[in-house]
Amino acid sequence: MWVALTGSALPFWIGTALTVLDYVIRIVALGIVPGNRRPTTAMAWLLGIFFLPVPGIMLFLLFGNFRFSGRRARRQAEINRAVRENTRELEAEGSSYSGPEWVVSATELNRRLGSFPSLDGNKVQLQRDYEESIREMTEVVRGARHYVHVEFYIMSYDGVTHDFFEALKDAAARGVRVRLLFDHIGTLRVKGYRRLLRELRSSEIQWRRMLPILPLRGQWRRPDLRNHRKILVVDGNVAFTGSQNLVEPSYRKPRNRTMGRKWVELMARVEGPVVDEINVVFATDWNAETDENLERELSLYEWHNHPGDVTCQVVPSGPGFTTENNLRLFTSLIYSASERISITSPYFVPDDSLLYAITTAAQRGVEVELFVSEKGDQFLVHHAQRSYYEALLEAGIRIYLYPKPLVLHAKHFTIDNEVAVLGSSNMDMRSFSLNLEVSMMMFDGSIVADMRRLEDTYRAMSRELLLADWVGRPVAQRYIDNVCRLTATLQ
Repeated sequence: MWVALTGSALPFWIGTALTVLDYVIRIVALGIVPGNRRPTTAMAWLLGIFFLPVPGIMLFLLFGNFRFSGRRARRQAEINRAVRENTRELEAEGSSYSGPEWVVSATELNRRLGSFPSLDGNKVQLQRDYEESIREMTEVVRGARHYVHVEFYIMSYDGVTHDFFEALKDAAARGVRVRLLFDHIGTLRVKGYRRLLRELRSSEIQWRRMLPILPLRGQWRRPDLRNHRKILVVDGNVAFTGSQNLVEPSYRKPRNRTMGRKWVELMARVEGPVVDEINVVFATDWNAETDENLERELSLYEWHNHPGDVTCQVVPSGPGFTTENNLRLFTSLIYSASERISITSPYFVPDDSLLYAITTAAQRGVEVELFVSEKGDQFLVHHAQRSYYEALLEAGIRIYLYPKPLVLHAKHFTIDNEVAVLGSSNMDMRSFSLNLEVSMMMFDGSIVADMRRLEDTYRAMSRELLLADWVGRPVAQRYIDNVCRLTATLQ
């Protein structure tokens, strides 16, 4: 092998040494790589290492560990303990929810994994219009009196977000504490990054990159760990969360504008006690990047009024947790369904547990539908996703393709007529293991009915994919889908 790589014969002792190294790497990898990993993930890494031992092991050392450092893990554990301690009285009072036991069981699961209790009396307004959502956030920022907390995976100072950033700068100039977080790599990849930095540096906004990779400043970590959360909190009174980034709807790509490609999102404007939980998620990330503790400013759970009738519970997840909180919640709810499951996800690349849960639900008679984009924006993920369609269709799941060139980027699902879940999390292995995500489980009130009406609009716009048509697709497409599926556990 080494002769083939170097293109010439090597001295005997060097060839022998390299051969021994080759076998040592493979044998050692067999005992190390599978440790505390899914079998499918371990097999993908081992396959790469066995084909290309030296590059494979180097990539494994760079990308193989998806957990945060001990320092970050300890901080997350400390915050979880503080949240539990500060909410013991709320837990003792209990929720007024009187629905099915499986919903109550899901809230207990979330409480144990993410530490937050379920809270009654919230008002949730779904916001589907992309630019209207940014305008609404801008108006709330303009009315800020004490603080504004902004955290988005991607940010861009452009024609659509201009007024929002100007509102932030004006708020900071009049004495409002404006704290802003954006994911370093996620935002760096979007055109206009330097303009964004100039605008922030010229303002009184306090800002930080999340999970920065700046080796010259001593900031380094696995480069594909990302903070994918989308959060805005103003004065502890109003919060926004969901799937949308702070960037114009074509992501500043001329090719997208030419072809008419825009992102379709769903955000929620939230008022009520659960705003405090969303704020704690922000405070956790702010502390991780700045060492500043915001506990004194949070005024946790001091709501004296309940503006709505929706019970909500925030579910944080990511490498700071060891329990894959979002995946456990999703599979638990899917197994509990008895009537209907409607899932909207731009990237549906399930692990075995989620795939078994959703196909089992369909096979036991639950109506299951999946809304995905007809044409995805990420080649590998889109084709990996397509490789699952045949198994889903054979199980009886109805797949609806949202028309291209639009990208259905909203992330939410409903279970029976009882529960709705909305947030930043996709249903893929990246969101379960590599990304920091935030989800919100909602029940009671009209929230499920509101979500159902939105799902009806998706269905009306989409084309249903039929099994007979899908199995007859060209062999070349099937080949590409299957090859991309091999990368699913590493994406």
